[in-house]
Amino acid sequence: MKNPVQTEHAPAALGPYSQAVEVNGWVFCSGQIGLEPGSGKLVQGGIEAETRRVLENIRAILAAAGLTLADVVSTTIFLIDLKDFETVNRIYSEHFSAPYPARATVQAAALPRGARIEIAVVASRSAA
Repeated sequence: MKNPVQTEHAPAALGPYSQAVEVNGWVFCSGQIGLEPGSGKLVQGGIEAETRRVLENIRAILAAAGLTLADVVSTTIFLIDLKDFETVNRIYSEHFSAPYPARATVQAAALPRGARIEIAVVASRSAA
């Protein structure tokens, strides 16, 4: 059974998709960009501010499913500019600890709302 995960503590979906979907103990979070939950506007402050907001949005969605970042088993990071990789990596390491999730990082031509970063995660109830 596919169950949607929804919270007002993360931005509403920008299209016809769920913030996350849970299936058999697996939670698949849609990609998050650095939008403020209340206003739906992109945070100001560049890649550092956006990365922090993205991770807070993901944390909120996982909390709505009863999970934490420790339950994340895989992440996919989309960056507009791979020159931001070191900054993102530093902030990412403040939020995740060993054993780290599997991860892919790719450069994208464009992201919604002019965002510089988007992160999607997969979490498991049995991961921690």
